[in-house]
Amino acid sequence: MRGKQLEAKAFSENVLKNIATLGFIGYLPLAPGTFGSLVAFALFVLLKPSPFIHIALLLLITPIGIISSHHAERLLNDKDSRYIVIDEFIGFLISVFYLPQTYGYIIAAFFLFRFFDILKPFPIRKIGLILSGGKGIMADDIMAALYTNLILQIWKLIY
Repeated sequence: MRGKQLEAKAFSENVLKNIATLGFIGYLPLAPGTFGSLVAFALFVLLKPSPFIHIALLLLITPIGIISSHHAERLLNDKDSRYIVIDEFIGFLISVFYLPQTYGYIIAAFFLFRFFDILKPFPIRKIGLILSGGKGIMADDIMAALYTNLILQIWKLIY
């Protein structure tokens, strides 16, 4: 019985790691985070989700991202590993939440999100350091996404 338990544990850990890295995307040699955001970009453009579906996706994927990135960080033995890109995926989806589904807004959200995610202005960097594990991995990208969304919501109101 012990062998079956070990196999099941290894399988579930492998699944969680694959979710956190979006399969092979996290292992791309250059800019895996950018490619993680591009996967979300493509999904968003293809699905054009209604606000209800968008909220459902966020509510489903965010806790999965926290759990999978927590386990993947441990399995990879690397704090906030560059291979973990589920945070960039969810970050982009938050960036475009309740914005017009035009290419202008979607592309602006992509570049603004990557800008904030890479530079991590205050307090984004601090949040990632305060929280540990999956919460910390996801929190800084969620904050970068909120900055992005706020700027684009203000833009939408002004123009």
